[in-house]
Amino acid sequence: MERIGVTGHRSIPAEAYAHVTAGIQDVLRGHTGALEALSSLAVGADQLFAALALERGAALTAVIPSGDYENDFADPDELAGYRRLRDRATRRVRMAFPHSTDEAYYAAGTYIADHCDQLLAVWDGRPARGLGGTGDIVSYARERGKPVTVIWREGVERA
Repeated sequence: MERIGVTGHRSIPAEAYAHVTAGIQDVLRGHTGALEALSSLAVGADQLFAALALERGAALTAVIPSGDYENDFADPDELAGYRRLRDRATRRVRMAFPHSTDEAYYAAGTYIADHCDQLLAVWDGRPARGLGGTGDIVSYARERGKPVTVIWREGVERA
């Protein structure tokens, strides 16, 4: 079974959304065998990737950063999306952090990078805005020789 993990921005600008969606679908189509998708199910890239992977028939592993992770979802619709995807996960892995912190996010991101065959990064190429951000996880994966596929629409900046 091949494993694809995701790291990416929580905010995908409208002008990049279709491009990012198509890029994720292309990567998923490139794998013809059994597939496991690893995601923290955060709003944005993580949830988009998980939903598209499930549509493709992949097994989903939810990598949950902390015991109180649900508190990170301020919007009720975003929390419902998280729960819907989490409940469809074949497997759940929870990091040993009681509270959501940058360290917890970093641990979840590095877990994904360590346990996948390919890391998909929905990333604008800029440095992380805090420990555990997309740029940090891309650097971590690359330092370990992990294949990283970056998807972003050139010329678009995130908020």
